[in-house]
Amino acid sequence: MDKQTITIYDVAREAGVSMATVSRVVNGNPNVKPTTRKKVLEVIDRLDYRPNAVARGLASKKTTTVGVIIPDVTNLYFSSLARGIDDIASMYKYNIILANSDENEQKEVQVLNTLLAKQVDGVIFMGNKITEELRAEFSRSRTPVVLAGTVDPDEQVGSVNIDYETATKDSVELLLENGHKKIAFVSESHDEPINGQFRLKGYKQALKDASIEYDENLVFQSEYTYKVGEAVYEQLIKVDATAVVVADDELAVGILNAALDRGVSVPEDFEIITSNNSKLTEMTRPQLSTVVQPLYDIGAVAMRLLTKLMNKEEIDEKTVKLPYTIAGKGSTK
Repeated sequence: MDKQTITIYDVAREAGVSMATVSRVVNGNPNVKPTTRKKVLEVIDRLDYRPNAVARGLASKKTTTVGVIIPDVTNLYFSSLARGIDDIASMYKYNIILANSDENEQKEVQVLNTLLAKQVDGVIFMGNKITEELRAEFSRSRTPVVLAGTVDPDEQVGSVNIDYETATKDSVELLLENGHKKIAFVSESHDEPINGQFRLKGYKQALKDASIEYDENLVFQSEYTYKVGEAVYEQLIKVDATAVVVADDELAVGILNAALDRGVSVPEDFEIITSNNSKLTEMTRPQLSTVVQPLYDIGAVAMRLLTKLMNKEEIDEKTVKLPYTIAGKGSTK
């Protein structure tokens, strides 16, 4: 018998039971005699029958599948979040479909619609911002959505994050305490709420509290890649920055290595604080001082919040902020 064509009907016929009995065995229903269950499981094993999740979904209106949209699967920040999501999904017996959106807004909408067409029960979105087009798709679909490491300023969609504004303020304050006056801030586009509305606000507030005038020449928007980090360091030299707060670890490593390649001593002559505490912060010498985001927990809590939404359980808080700390490692004094 061709494995591809084996159906619940074939299992029922081989085991000499009804399709309803096979269904009960597959779904773990206790109302099956032990001898019958054993016989059915033996046939399932022999025929290598695999229940069709889509067909089961049509019957139960649930596919026990969750779609996860990830902007860049190679970035350790997102892969750490995905670990937390996957572990909790397994615990609650949900399968994950991971979709890479390449940080492209058109592709995000396309990927979302592909996942919805696969009848996923819920979606976790890890993009950098919610465009109006994406928000419209979320609203149109009845499928629950939770953001992980992404902010919805309108708080319409459930989300799990840290307090990015205060974390950035704390980072700048640490550098101010170390005697710096020209502290740069480097992040991706300010169109993204995390950067433009929260991190930048925290940066400005710390300067204001220290009576230092905000200088837009010390603020840079760039891609989150190592190569760009090297180029950003050239810009930092031009504006005489002596310290920098960086919103991404890979970018921070590029800046660090560019400084070291030019014979600059870190942290003696130049200090760096990054934002994600991914494995990269431990791999550099000196190690990078960083905001410690509980990345795994952000993913895990986002998945747990999604299970509650999917099962229509009561929810205390739709916008969850987890605690963070700042680890002064080798790139600050």
